[in-house]
Amino acid sequence: MKNVRIKDLEFKLCYTSDDIQSDIDVLSSKLNHDFKDTKTPILFLSILNGAFMFTADLMKRIQFPCEISFIRLASYEGTSSTGTIREIIGLTDNIEGRTVIILEDIVDTGLTLQKLYEGLTKKNPTQLLIATLLFKPDAYKGSIKVDYIGKSIPNDFIVGYGLDYDGLGRNLPNIYTIVE
Repeated sequence: MKNVRIKDLEFKLCYTSDDIQSDIDVLSSKLNHDFKDTKTPILFLSILNGAFMFTADLMKRIQFPCEISFIRLASYEGTSSTGTIREIIGLTDNIEGRTVIILEDIVDTGLTLQKLYEGLTKKNPTQLLIATLLFKPDAYKGSIKVDYIGKSIPNDFIVGYGLDYDGLGRNLPNIYTIVE
């Protein structure tokens, strides 16, 4: 599909499923290289709801000992951030002394990531890294280094492949950008 309509908005194709999978191949290769000698399982911490598709596809490619856990945060209503981050499902794993890799579908302003990172740091992980499928450098206001980036994109509102508009569009295999 070249264009999709979700509720009251029109979106156009910007990132195909094949492109997404190719970028995940590159990300997983970097991770596999960087952690090839690890003996202690790495904990991947996937941020729901958006990162579930990215997490599933990435995990199929990981070749070192690892575990996966999920937390759910919310900060968006409609097409913009509320500025308030709510923790809906919290971390239940002990991360003290562990290497943790946060998995995000997208990093835009970085405010949610900043709050999460600060909270996780208080739990004393050995290493805390960030991997994201998509990164919006023009929107990023954070001070935390994003260690693994699949693709840098413009500061447009997007849907598909786990990303939503008011809960809709997550099921689309491609990613679409809003038509102004």
